[in-house]
Amino acid sequence: MESKVKFKPNPEYRLMDQVHEVLRYYHYAYRTEQSYCSWILQYIKFYDGKTHPKDMGKNEVERFLSYLSEKKNVAAATQKQALNALIFLYKRVLDIELGDGIAPTRSNLL
Repeated sequence: MESKVKFKPNPEYRLMDQVHEVLRYYHYAYRTEQSYCSWILQYIKFYDGKTHPKDMGKNEVERFLSYLSEKKNVAAATQKQALNALIFLYKRVLDIELGDGIAPTRSNLL
């Protein structure tokens, strides 16, 4: 059985251009692309835009998601959408495994 070759974005592109490239390669819906890009930008801005996501990891993701729940009072579905966007960023764009068990403070809003 052949192993699938993983798509790698152009390393000469800026991060968000790489994100767009990978989203389009995998044929994500346009609204999903907008949403994921928005969450990724919010994540970067949360850390003042000074640290590249490749230099961050599981702890920073958990802290951001907990912030969404505790300070922004987002619904559980919104928090999950942000989590999915960040998992996409790390797994598909940066090719970094975050590991299992991301455990942010869960949103109580349904």
